[in-house]
Amino acid sequence: MHSLAALADPTRRRIVEILAEGQLRAGDIAKRFDMSPPAVSQHLSTLKRAHLVRARVEAQRRIYELDPAGFAELEQWLGGIKQFWRGRLDALERELRAAAQSDRIAPPRKSAARKRTPR
Repeated sequence: MHSLAALADPTRRRIVEILAEGQLRAGDIAKRFDMSPPAVSQHLSTLKRAHLVRARVEAQRRIYELDPAGFAELEQWLGGIKQFWRGRLDALERELRAAAQSDRIAPPRKSAARKRTPR
């Protein structure tokens, strides 16, 4: 999945977080990082190929925003993973409830400490 590979990089994750606040020009994105504008451009290209961001051209500027299509793909993939865990977590919850219930029903345990008899 290209989306996950693209998001493996912390700079690209940060770009996605920034764009979640709203669309920005490429230059404005680059100003937020301590790296050259061409380096930021490479990160944007990677995110674009992964369908996580899209760009539109206004005059000589590129305006970037999040691409909902890429995130829909991620959400669908995560849905399958959630389904995997949901069944297991439900089973764990049943086991824990059964164990708690049996602890309430079971007679109190006798203390392992010996009683002292007066001399």
